[in-house]
Formats: sequence, structure tokens, C-alpha cells
Amino acid sequence: MARFGWRPVFIGLGLVGLLWLFPWIKWMPGAQVASLLREKQTAPSFLEILNQRSAWGVFAGHFSNCYLWFLLFTWTPFYLVRARHLSMDNMAKIASIAYLCMVLFAMLSGWLSDRWIAAGASPTLVRKTFVAAGQTCSGTFLFLCAIAGPAVSVVFLLLAFACYGLLGSNLFAITQALAGPRASGKWTGLENFFGAGAGILAPSLTGFIVNVTGSFVWPFAITMLITALGSLCWVFVVGSVKQVVWAQPRGSDLARTAAEAA
Repeated sequence: MARFGWRPVFIGLGLVGLLWLFPWIKWMPGAQVASLLREKQTAPSFLEILNQRSAWGVFAGHFSNCYLWFLLFTWTPFYLVRARHLSMDNMAKIASIAYLCMVLFAMLSGWLSDRWIAAGASPTLVRKTFVAAGQTCSGTFLFLCAIAGPAVSVVFLLLAFACYGLLGSNLFAITQALAGPRASGKWTGLENFFGAGAGILAPSLTGFIVNVTGSFVWPFAITMLITALGSLCWVFVVGSVKQVVWAQPRGSDLARTAAEAA
């Protein structure tokens, strides 16, 4: 970005992301398409999903998670350059290391959570621990980043990204476990709807507060509070991480689904 500007970076990242289409088209599980269609046709309604307490716990938890993520994603470069007075080159290096920390900790948390469950721990304990702890610690380190000295603030920023990685591999594992194959599409769509709301609120509210106060202390403090409240939702509002027992479709619906699939 320092050398060529942001437009070539956006175009390059977009084109690289499209390369995934070629292996996906070649190796996607085509044999399971008919089964997936049948599951979709007998899926619970949106109203049935909204009647689940765990769904609202997930929606609130995901909102808080996305609030944190979109703040990190949109404001980290500006914060490092304007608040910590780093050059564009140094900002790029620190931001790159931060994202690398997040990726490494996401893979590590996925491996550790699988090993923990394989050792006999319940998925409820494992998934909620990683998501709630990662989210809370990330928000806390972000706030500490705003009130610490210049050198220590970089360490806290890296820790905030690393802790965010802890929740990445377990968040949608909770969604898929609760929804099951029949409802995972609708449930995930609703969940992302609430997350997108945080994507609108976090960058704009942060910008407004920074413009008024000239400081990142209050925006980061608000983020810490939101992530803490979201963690409480993951722990206490979301129930056991196991599939919801959905109402079975009527016999006529099953017969019509089988006929259409055939």
C-alpha cells in the first residue's frame, strides 16, 4: 500500500481469492447434492429458529464478535499511523504480524479443541471456553492497547489479534452443531445478518467517538464491554452445544420431497 496505494492491493487480494473456485469446482462433493437438497426442502422455518433461546444467544454473541472484528479490520491501520505515529511501512509490518498471529492461533485453537473433545471433554465446555475466552481477552487487550505506552501497546495489539484467533475455529462449530444439517443454512444466514449490523455500527461509531474525543480510549473501552457482554451470551444464553430437536415434516411433505428428489 505504501508503494502502490490501496487499489492494487484490493484488486490483487480479490483475484487471488477467486483462484479457490477452480479446486472447488473440481473436487466439490457432488454426490451429496441430492441429499443436501432434500435437507433444504425439509428445513425448519425462520420462525422456528427464532423461537430457540440458543439462537438468540448465538446472534448476540456473534454481533459482539463482529463488532470487535470490524473495528480491528477497519481502524487498526489508522490507529497505528495517527495514534501511535508509525510510518506506513512500519504499520504494514505490524498489521501483517497481527494477522499472522490471528491465523496461527485460529489453527492452534482448532487443533486443541479437537484434542480436548477427543480426550473426553464435552463439546459444550470446549466450544464455549474457546469462544468466550478468546472474545473477552481480545477485547481486553485491545483496551489495554489504548492506555499503554507506545512499545507495550504493540504487544497488546498483537495479543488482541491472537486471542481473536482463538474463537475463529469454534464459533461456527457451535452454529452447525446447534442447527444441524436441516437448519444450518438459515441459522447461519440469520447469524450473519446480526453480525453485519455490527459491521455497520462498529466502524461508524468508532469514527464518531474518535472525531469527538481525539482518542481511541473510549471506542476501545466500549468494544471491551460489548465483547464481555457477548461472551456472557455465549456461556449463559446458548444452551448445550448439540443439535436442536426440530419438528419432523409431515408425511405428505416427505413423500413429495422423495418424489422430487427421484
